[in-house]
Amino acid sequence: MRTLCASTLIGEVFLIGFAGLVAMKDPDLAMSTVWTVSGVAMLLCVLLCGVITRPGGVQLGWALQIVLIASGFIVPTMFFMGAMFAALWWASVHYGRKIDEAKARFAAQTRSTTGTSPDAA
Repeated sequence: MRTLCASTLIGEVFLIGFAGLVAMKDPDLAMSTVWTVSGVAMLLCVLLCGVITRPGGVQLGWALQIVLIASGFIVPTMFFMGAMFAALWWASVHYGRKIDEAKARFAAQTRSTTGTSPDAA
């Protein structure tokens, strides 16, 4: 799960950066505000990559998805892009967990047939 979720989050770093470039053209927004908010959001994405498997990590990821969708009020395209990345987040969590379960079953099966850990070799 960690790999899939981290890949989605790194993609979101780029998305947020590009959205910052678009928001920068809005005359009602100060450039410093745009880049402070964008920079903090990008940093949070990178930090979340490291804590995704800890308790609450997936929930923080969902909170980030909601914020990305809500950023559509500033950059309207983000309604669509945020929804697309929320779907990617769901798929990363859902299929990542299935992959983790399959790996655990395979490891248990390997241990029971050989009597050793698959990592012992």
